Amino acid sequence: MAGPLKLTTGVASGLLAGWVFGRAKPKRSIESVLNGNYEWMSPAQRKLVGQLMALGQDHLFCQWPPPGVKDNQKLKLLEDAAACLKGIPGALEEARLDILEPPVAEKRPHRMEIHGDVRDDPYYWMRDDERKDPAVLDHLKRENDYAKAAMADSEGLQEELFREMKGRIKEDDQSAPQRDGPYFYYSRTLEGKQYSVHCRRKIPRGMGAPSEADEMDTSIQEEILLDENVQAAKCPFYDVGCVCVSPNDKLMAYTEDLSGNAKYTLHVKDLETGGELLQTPIHNLADQVTWAMDNRTIFYVTQDKQFRANKVWRLTLGANGNQSTLVFNEEDEAFMVTVSRSRDDKMIMIWTASAVTSEIMYLDAGAPTGSWSVLLPRTPNVEYTAKHRDGYFYCDIRDERRPNSELIVMAVGRPDQQKVLIPHRYDVKLECFCLSENHLAVFERSNALQSARIFRLPSGGGMPNLPAKTSELQFEEPAYELMPGGQGEFRSDILRIVYSSLTTPASVIDCNMTTGKRCTKKVQAVLGDFNSANYKSERLWATAPDMTDIPISLVYRKDLVKLDASAPLLLLAYGSYEVAETPCFSMSMLSLLDRGFIYAIAHVRGGGEMGRHWYEDGKYLRKKNTFTDTIACAEHLIKSKYCKRDGLCLTGRSAGGMTAGAVLNMRPDLFSAALIEVPFVDVLTTMLDESIPLTTTELEEWGNPKEKRYYDYMKSYSPMDNVVKQEYPDVLVTTGLHDPNVCYWEPAKYAAKLREYNTGNGVVLLHCDMHAGHHSKSGRFDVLKEAAFKFAFLLKVHKSLLTKPSS
Repeated sequence: MAGPLKLTTGVASGLLAGWVFGRAKPKRSIESVLNGNYEWMSPAQRKLVGQLMALGQDHLFCQWPPPGVKDNQKLKLLEDAAACLKGIPGALEEARLDILEPPVAEKRPHRMEIHGDVRDDPYYWMRDDERKDPAVLDHLKRENDYAKAAMADSEGLQEELFREMKGRIKEDDQSAPQRDGPYFYYSRTLEGKQYSVHCRRKIPRGMGAPSEADEMDTSIQEEILLDENVQAAKCPFYDVGCVCVSPNDKLMAYTEDLSGNAKYTLHVKDLETGGELLQTPIHNLADQVTWAMDNRTIFYVTQDKQFRANKVWRLTLGANGNQSTLVFNEEDEAFMVTVSRSRDDKMIMIWTASAVTSEIMYLDAGAPTGSWSVLLPRTPNVEYTAKHRDGYFYCDIRDERRPNSELIVMAVGRPDQQKVLIPHRYDVKLECFCLSENHLAVFERSNALQSARIFRLPSGGGMPNLPAKTSELQFEEPAYELMPGGQGEFRSDILRIVYSSLTTPASVIDCNMTTGKRCTKKVQAVLGDFNSANYKSERLWATAPDMTDIPISLVYRKDLVKLDASAPLLLLAYGSYEVAETPCFSMSMLSLLDRGFIYAIAHVRGGGEMGRHWYEDGKYLRKKNTFTDTIACAEHLIKSKYCKRDGLCLTGRSAGGMTAGAVLNMRPDLFSAALIEVPFVDVLTTMLDESIPLTTTELEEWGNPKEKRYYDYMKSYSPMDNVVKQEYPDVLVTTGLHDPNVCYWEPAKYAAKLREYNTGNGVVLLHCDMHAGHHSKSGRFDVLKEAAFKFAFLLKVHKSLLTKPSS
C-alpha cells in the first residue's frame, strides 16, 4: 500500500544532487518560507534551513503550519535533513508530508430518505449551483493549496515532463486539407500559440474530380476564416464548437464557449467583409449548427437549464433584422436533439434521442420554411440513424431483435418500402457508415477489432442493391483504432479514414473507393527521439468471475520492460454508454512508457467493444460486471507478471471515474495509486435529483432509483455510498468548477469522504480547475501542464523510474 511512507523517500545522494525531482534554486527569504516558524528556531536550525534552500529544497517547508502546530514533526524533518546532509539516508518526504495538514471539510448533517432508507450526506453543503458560495470556494482553494504543497517536491519533474511533452509537438503544424467545393479547408497551429487557425485556399483552375492524389497549392493565397487565438487571449477558457461555412462559401457560422460549461454562443461572419452579421450574438447553444441551401437560414439548438439540448430554431438572416423561429421542442426530458444537413445537401434532419430510443425528422434543405416529416416514428428501444442519397434514406437500425444493428434502405416518404442491405449479425456490430454518390463504406467491429467494407452502389433509379463483391480495410496490429475522418463533397469517390494504434501515431489516409488506391495525407508528427519500433503492443484476455473473456490492450517499451512483474503499470477502465475505449496513440503517454511504465486498457462490459450485448451486460442491474471485469483484468496482469500489486495504478475518467471509485472500494489492496478524473461517484444522490444537469437523460443508462430495485442495486455500488473504513492507496481526484456533466461537488465530496475514512497512509489529493469544465483545459499547452501534474503524481509513487533513458 503506497502512502507517505513510500512517496519519494529522500536519500543524501538525491538531496545533494538537487533532489530527485530537480528543484529550482530558492528566491525567497528564510522568514517568508517558514511562515512564522523562524522565531522559535535555534541558530543552528536556521542555518540548516538556509543550507537546504541553497540546495533548492525550499519545498521541504512548503505550507508549514504556524508555530504551535505539528512542531514535533517539523523538528523530525530538520533532524532527517541534517542526517541526509551527512550522508545518512532519511525519509524526508515522509516527514514533509506528515507536517502538511490536509483540508478537513466541515460536516453538516443532511438527511435523505426514500423507500424507508435513510442516508446522511454531511458534505452535501458543498453543492452550490451558482459557484459563488464563499465557504465552498474557500474549501476548494484549500484543497488546491494542499495538492500543490503535497506535490511541491515534484515541481521540477512537472516542468521536465511538460517540456518533454511539448518538445514532441510540431508547434507550427497543419491538418490534412479537405477538398470541398471550390476550396481546400484546413486548420493550422502556430509556434507558441495554444489554439487553431481555421483557413482555406481555392483549388487550382482545371483540377479534376476529387482524387486521393489531390494536393493543395500553397502558392494560392490563404484565407483565414477564424483565428481562435485572438478571442482566447481574452478569457481563461476557450473552445470552438463548430465552424460551418454557407453553401455559397460567402458566410460562416461558428460557436464558442468562453467558460467551460458547454454553453455556446453563435456568431455569423461575412467572409467577404469580415463583419459580424448578428448584432446580438445568440447564447445558450449546443455546439453544432447547420445551413439551409438558401444561404440565409441557419438551424441551431439551444439548451434548457439542465444543459439538455432540447429546442431547434430557424434563424433567418436579412436586411430587416435576424429572426429566430422555434421549429421543434423536445418535451421528453430523456431526449436530446441535434440538427444537421445531409452530405448530399438535400435534407435538413433533426435527430432526437434518449439512451435507447431515437427519432428523425427531415425537411427539404432548399425549402427551410417547409413542413417537417417523420422518417420512422418514435418506438421505445428502437434506435436509428439516417443518410440520404438519390431519393432514399439509408438507415442503420437497432432494436431488441437486431441488437448489433442492420442496414436498411427506404424510399423518402414511403417507410413501408424497405429493403435490408446488410442483415443483422450476432458476432459483428455495425458501428457506422459513410454514404457518397457512388459508394457505401460500412465500419464494423468484431471480437474487439474494427474493420471497414466498401460497396459500389448502382446508379439510376429504383431500390438499390448491394453487390456481393466488396473491398475491405483491415490492419495487422493486435489492437488499433479505425474510424472515418471528415468527408469531402458528396460526389467524391474518396473515403477518408483515420488509423492509429498504441504504437502508431494517427494517420489520415485517403482511399479511392473505385480504384482501391490509398494515399497517406498526414501522419501525426512526433518530434524528438520517438521510434515506434521501440514499443510493443499486445492483446490479452482476462477471465471474469462468470467466465466471460475480457480483452485487454497494452503497450510498453521493449528495452525497459522485462515482463517479470518489476514494471509499474497504469490500467485504464471505462465501461459505460456503449463507448468503446479504443487503443489509440497518445503522445503524452510516451513520458510514462519511456520511464518504464506499461499502459493497459481494460475493455470491460458496459462499453461497446464486443457488440451490443457487451454494453447491456454492464448497465442497469448488471452494472457490477463493469467493476468485476476491471478487477479480473488487474488480477490477470498481476498473475501474468506484467506488474505487482505495489506497482499497479488505476485510472478512469467521468463514468470511468465511477468504475475506478467502485473498484477501489471493492479491492483497494490491488493498487498502489489511483488517478480519478472528473468522476461520477455520487450516483445515487445525483440520479435522485432531477434538478442536477443531465440526470433525467441518464435514467436509461443507470436505472431509476425511485424504483426500489434500482435504488438498492445502485446503492450497493455507488462509490460515495460505499467508502468504508479501510486502507486506500494514494489517490488524485480532479474536477472542474464549471463542469456541467459531473458537477464539481461530486469529486469534492468524494475526496473529503475518502480522506476521512482512509485508515492507511495513502494520500488523497483533490485538484479543482477553477476555470474549466468537463474536458479540462482548453489550450493545447495547458492540457500538457495538466498531464504533467498527473503523471508526476504517478511517478511520485514510483520514484525508482524517474530518470528518462536515452534512446
